[in-house]
Amino acid sequence: MENDTEIVELRARVAELELQVQWLLEQLKLSKQRQYGTSSEKNLDGGEQLSIFNEVEAEADPAAPEPALEEITYKRRKQKGKREADFSGLPTEQVVHELPESERICPDCGGLLHACGHEVYRRELTVIPAQFKVTEHVQTAYSCRKCEKIAEDDPVPMMKSAVPAPVIRGSGVASPSLLAYIAHQKYVLALPLYRQEQEFKRLGLNLSRQTMANWMIHVSENYLRPICDAMKVELLTHQVLHGDDTRLQVLREPGKTPQSDSYMWLYRTSGDALRHVVYYEYTPDHKEHRPADFLGSWSGYLHTDGYQGYHKLKNVTVIGCWAHVRRKFAEVLKTVPVNARAGSESMRGLQFCDKLFALEREYAKNFSSLVPPDNNFKARCEARLKQSKPVMDAFFAWCKSSPALPQSGVGEAITYAQNQRFWLEKVLLDGRLELSNNRAERSVKPFTIGRRNWLFADTVGGANASAVLYSVVETAKENGLYPFDYLEYVFRTAPSLDFRNDSTVLVRLMPWNAPSELRRVETPAKDLPWDVI
Repeated sequence: MENDTEIVELRARVAELELQVQWLLEQLKLSKQRQYGTSSEKNLDGGEQLSIFNEVEAEADPAAPEPALEEITYKRRKQKGKREADFSGLPTEQVVHELPESERICPDCGGLLHACGHEVYRRELTVIPAQFKVTEHVQTAYSCRKCEKIAEDDPVPMMKSAVPAPVIRGSGVASPSLLAYIAHQKYVLALPLYRQEQEFKRLGLNLSRQTMANWMIHVSENYLRPICDAMKVELLTHQVLHGDDTRLQVLREPGKTPQSDSYMWLYRTSGDALRHVVYYEYTPDHKEHRPADFLGSWSGYLHTDGYQGYHKLKNVTVIGCWAHVRRKFAEVLKTVPVNARAGSESMRGLQFCDKLFALEREYAKNFSSLVPPDNNFKARCEARLKQSKPVMDAFFAWCKSSPALPQSGVGEAITYAQNQRFWLEKVLLDGRLELSNNRAERSVKPFTIGRRNWLFADTVGGANASAVLYSVVETAKENGLYPFDYLEYVFRTAPSLDFRNDSTVLVRLMPWNAPSELRRVETPAKDLPWDVI
């Protein structure tokens, strides 16, 4: 009997160890996949990750047609899946090629040939690298010649022409365009200041990163902060918002070590908004009261991830993110051998999520043209209750009956979905709501990409300046503005205006009220009213 008991215990122990080994192998595969594999959730066929070192080879396609430089002089229907290379707005310079005089000899009679026609042989797109020039603002003094003649000891009346106020008083270098250029390079193209410093030196300019950092802090505090504060007021007038956060390292932060984490929070409007706002807020920690401090007395719908701090908000209905649920099944599926994926539990969970997103694409196609928008929202809500809710019910029923072990990757994905069910089903409450929080994740991505380049903020002031600049830049993009043009417009206009004390002036500077000539960029496709995978 003792031997039988020992055998049973050993078999149980072996089974337990086998499960642990299976779980560890799964975690190892998933870790390698996250580190070296593709990050796309759409590509589950084992494709390789695109590297910055083999981007040229990976993206090259000899069969791809060259873009044509054509001048569009009439309107025509755009072919589906094809984007015109329209350069009609660019200046054109002609280079006329002629025969040398010694070769302008008629082969028949020996007479002199003359030019009898020209033909555009080809059109090329020429690049002019960044150019800099010195602009001198000359003030003109005016005096009265009549008074000059009759005046003896009396002073002659004089007047001087108005000169635009400088962006930064005491700086003989900083101009609106230069400051907009530096901000665009760092906060749009993620080019750190030390790299800009190196590039300026190559162009013959001596601008230190410390000087540029001081400039960015100055313009953020004196010109962009009031705009950013007004953006927050606008943001909190909307009933549907998205929220997200990401880590940030600040080296010289009072009371903290340089290795500790600080955070950048993001809040933004949803697809139903006419005025889009993207707002970043820096905080030294990730405590649960941070979202409540920011939102204050605001009430409405907030799309978020599964962070518990959001769930404790008062008067706020938190909407869960189905993209997070899908992502967990997609990650586990990447660890399953290709020939075993079809019947796997991870594939089954992924299929439920894909069905929900497929229905969202149908709703966007069928209801987006309804007017007024309230009809769109009502039709979408009714369709979700009729079509999406049964899929959700079937998914959670499958979660309960799935044979997947709780400690396995699929089990963890199922547990996450079950724990988030209360908030995931809230999307059925209102047609303005979205199935995922991808809208916020896309807006926080420019900051995370920039962080990979500049790695950290040096001071709290720099972190706050980054929050302001990213807020203004991303909001400008969301409202169809080219960030450089908008920043240059603000830096050129604001110094001469009393926008801090005159609210009407501040209204003029807001991104959605910018002059029409600045709106030369189409609103990105991601701004379609309903976010779907």
